[in-house]
Amino acid sequence: MKYIMIALVIIIVLAACQPGQQKTDTSSTTQSAADSGWVSLFDGSTFKGWHTYGKTTVGSAWNIDSASIHLQPGAKNGYQTQGGGDLTTDSAFSNFDLKLKWKVGKKANSGIMFYVQDNAVKYKETWFTGPEMQVLDIDSNEDAHSPKHMVGDLYDLIAGSSHPGNPWNVWNDVEIKSDHGKLDLFLNGVNIISTTLWDDKWKQLIAGSKFKNMPGFGTFTSGHIALQDHGEEVWYKDIMIKKL
Repeated sequence: MKYIMIALVIIIVLAACQPGQQKTDTSSTTQSAADSGWVSLFDGSTFKGWHTYGKTTVGSAWNIDSASIHLQPGAKNGYQTQGGGDLTTDSAFSNFDLKLKWKVGKKANSGIMFYVQDNAVKYKETWFTGPEMQVLDIDSNEDAHSPKHMVGDLYDLIAGSSHPGNPWNVWNDVEIKSDHGKLDLFLNGVNIISTTLWDDKWKQLIAGSKFKNMPGFGTFTSGHIALQDHGEEVWYKDIMIKKL
């Protein structure tokens, strides 16, 4: 009887200690995540932190679909969607590491712009100031096989070393890292572009592009992130950024 009582006491003590141990481990994991520096730019359920370029709210053509940002195309407004427009962050960033996922509808085209100046009075479009990483259907979009316009390219400036994009309606992983002038673009884990911003070679690239007559394009060292409305269906999710 004596040994039975001792065994029961040991079991009770171990049971009492277990929740405390679990709480400590969870706290440690949470602290590690907080220390990583990554911040979500999209909470999966609202457009908090975003607006349509040139406006204070988000256009009605943008909606939230299964924890992703979704552009549902409809009637056109020029090359864009009526009630759409480029979706732009409220915050601006200098040196950053941006990660996100995207997929497109059949034949679709979009893009991820950075260093966008949020001034639609001075700059009509986001791409008057912000360079763009190309997003499109790798098979049937009209730009799918056009030099410097292919998936992952730094649009009209630099062609990627490869184009490991997934077919339409399949998610792609993207990383854009800009660290004190060193720019790296990754598509599905592959570093496809590595270049230097703002030096003489960069200026020469702009001079040979469609942006050559756009004062201010590619010159800013701080700006907003924008997701392009090109009038076609696109989804974005898991948008995270770390300041460097």
